[in-house]
Amino acid sequence: MSSSQETQVFPIAKVVIAGDGGAGKTSLIRRYCEGMFDESRVMTIGVDFQVKIVEVNGRTIKLSIWDIAGQDRFGSFRDTFYRGAQAVALVYDVTDILSMNNLTNWYREIVKVAPRAEFCVVGNKIDLHRVIPRSAAEGWANGLGFPYVETSAKTVEGVEEFFLTLARLAARLV
Repeated sequence: MSSSQETQVFPIAKVVIAGDGGAGKTSLIRRYCEGMFDESRVMTIGVDFQVKIVEVNGRTIKLSIWDIAGQDRFGSFRDTFYRGAQAVALVYDVTDILSMNNLTNWYREIVKVAPRAEFCVVGNKIDLHRVIPRSAAEGWANGLGFPYVETSAKTVEGVEEFFLTLARLAARLV
């Protein structure tokens, strides 16, 4: 970010990255915002967030990216972090069928608190041996009218496309 961008005021778009623990949400965010990937996995406690200034459809906006903990034990207070979200990414691990099956629960949990939010679905870890065919997840996403993207935080594949998709969805509401 240039020093001139730091002093400018841009519309803020709150985006939430949600999904089961271990799906790679934090790795995707770190790869996009910091250009880093770490093989070791550190569990997010509660919530973490990053900020990134992006250009979307000729507009500059500030993405406030909220990384929501995926473990069940954090479920009792997650809803407070969803409030005000313009866009939500439902992230699953293409090697873990349970993470895909749980997307419906994530969607229901979030839409109760953020009914106007736009959603997209992200299949992560495509650099590994997939168990879930792309067609299954993409079909589920398309059935709900959500864009679908596949990514690998490790190889960077699809990461830029994912965050631009999320930014476009959020920009509709800011």
